[in-house]
Amino acid sequence: MYYGDMSFMQLTDEFIFPSPSLADENGLLAVGGDLRPARLVAAYRSGIFPWFSPGDPILWWFINPRLVLFLKDFRVSRRLAREIRKGSFKVTFDQAFERVITSCSQVRTEKGEGTWISRQMCDAYCQLHELGYAHSVECWQGEVLAGGLYGIALDRIFFGESMFTCVSNGSKIALAALVSRLKTANFQLVDCQMTTRHLLSFGAKEISGPEFLDQLKLFIQTTVPGGKWYDDTF
Repeated sequence: MYYGDMSFMQLTDEFIFPSPSLADENGLLAVGGDLRPARLVAAYRSGIFPWFSPGDPILWWFINPRLVLFLKDFRVSRRLAREIRKGSFKVTFDQAFERVITSCSQVRTEKGEGTWISRQMCDAYCQLHELGYAHSVECWQGEVLAGGLYGIALDRIFFGESMFTCVSNGSKIALAALVSRLKTANFQLVDCQMTTRHLLSFGAKEISGPEFLDQLKLFIQTTVPGGKWYDDTF
């Protein structure tokens, strides 16, 4: 992973980040620190997220432009809508968080792709899950975990981290279930971080870094965790 000459802000024990405007053209903003819950919550509230390869120092990023999905713009294809109506899959929330994040890592590795979801990252996000910040969506076909996704919820914004699929449409149905749940809870948008054609097809769009920061200020008024989503179904 590229991280230049390391001439970026070196984080200290304080949970303070530099202004996102100081990120380089690739989005790299700061180096070091740790993955304690308070630091991660402070990072996400400012639109910053960790992304680094195993063995590298912890790297913190602010991507500009930013891909976001405003929930009002979410759309599904006719084929996926038919699949949802068929009811071939069952969707749960926060029932298998560690399995979901581990599967996100394993699927990438099995495809020969690199993964930033190291054991260190898994442990950190599992801790956030126990605290009620991080959530998972599980898509089941019988007893098989067909797909899923996970991310961080702060007030009315969900920060998507990763998704996986083992059975066709597994992750897509998980995403549709997430959007349905978020709309019910008065969330406004999903941060998708980096642009992909896959997410664009669901209605996501790029906005500028400053506009994204405006959305954070508008829709994150509290960082009190919302608790587990155990009782939700789709």
